[in-house]
Amino acid sequence: MLFSLCGMEANTGTAPHTPSVGSTPPSRALATEAVHAGRDDLAELGLHAPPIDLSTTYPSRDSRAEAARIDAFAAEGIVDDGPPVYARLGNPTVARFETALARLEGTESAVAFASGMAALTAVLLVRGSARLRHVVAVRPLYGCSDHLLTAGLVGTEVTWVDPDGIADAIRPDTGLVMVESPANPTLAELDLAEVARACGTVPLLADNTFATPVLQRPAESGARLVLHSATKYLGGHGDVLGGVVACDEELARGLRQVRFATGGVLHPLAGYLLLRGLSTLPVRVRAASANAAELARRLAADPRVDRVHYPRMGGAMVAFEVHGDPHGVIAGVRLITPAVSLGSVDSLIQHPASISHRVVDVTDRRSAGVSDRLLRMSCGLEDVEDLWHDLDRALGPVPVTVSAPAAVGTVSAVPAADVRGGLRDAARGRTAAAN
Repeated sequence: MLFSLCGMEANTGTAPHTPSVGSTPPSRALATEAVHAGRDDLAELGLHAPPIDLSTTYPSRDSRAEAARIDAFAAEGIVDDGPPVYARLGNPTVARFETALARLEGTESAVAFASGMAALTAVLLVRGSARLRHVVAVRPLYGCSDHLLTAGLVGTEVTWVDPDGIADAIRPDTGLVMVESPANPTLAELDLAEVARACGTVPLLADNTFATPVLQRPAESGARLVLHSATKYLGGHGDVLGGVVACDEELARGLRQVRFATGGVLHPLAGYLLLRGLSTLPVRVRAASANAAELARRLAADPRVDRVHYPRMGGAMVAFEVHGDPHGVIAGVRLITPAVSLGSVDSLIQHPASISHRVVDVTDRRSAGVSDRLLRMSCGLEDVEDLWHDLDRALGPVPVTVSAPAAVGTVSAVPAADVRGGLRDAARGRTAAAN
């Protein structure tokens, strides 16, 4: 399975976590993996909670051996079972989180970073170092991801296409195809298996932040890289910043080299909090998805709402376009938190055109379906009646002239029945990942 990094002896509380590449425990359900992955060795070590190793450096009296290990890392990104030498090379607590996330996503390895944007930057730098600087991407993406690609801040050149134009846009120097499904903020969904086929030999990166491995595992559809802003659902409580890429070991080695060189490492305490967050991920996602599906149903029947976006796969995100002033809704909520970000136990709402997608050119933003009247809501774990009461009040008075019910969907209008179907799919799990 994933590379391993040793800490100190077991009785110090920073025992080594050393799963070997290719060795995996017997097949387990997602809910079981969420609780136990990255922790399988704890009982043998006489521990119950995973230890937090805050060391920045790791002593060794064998400098020749250390030199050989550093040479191997510099040449091929190989990380062996010895101490990390220095915290930028790795950390045992962070390695536990990486192991757990890789198992949840069904990949060979995972590499954690200080943020989701640091993770994406590392991917672009790895591909660029191989002189594969061209990226084919499908809008919408998270606003800062869009900006990073468009601005060419790390030397990339991007071609924006519709999904059916991916194959024709690929060039000899194309190093990556990037998509997000469900997309931020419109929740548009893509057939990832079809996209992967269109990529040919070019690696597909799928941002799985919104769906999480509870609802889909992109690697099973052919994605070689699965990106998460771990700040969101993986952490789940709005109190930790992080990013992670789940991928095969070959790609992971390059990502670790970039992480070491650029310093975008995940702090050990953040690694601990993210590992703890994974243990409740399935429960949180399914409970929040039930709230989201019910709110989507009510919003679709509300004359104050022009259009509702809710994924067919389900999920805890809802986007909707209002007939009135979206800024008034933001100002009017009292229980729902008016803030950017998502995936927390409490519900959040924001106006993408003003915040998360402000850095995207206005023409590009609107052509991708991010209208000025669109609001994005991350549904939390509150009682759905309390959430609806707050949202209903913030939407303002119902107009005297009742208009037609809002359309529901992602790219095209979808009947309200599909909202309920999305809830059923989220509850039972559309893929093996949800078993």
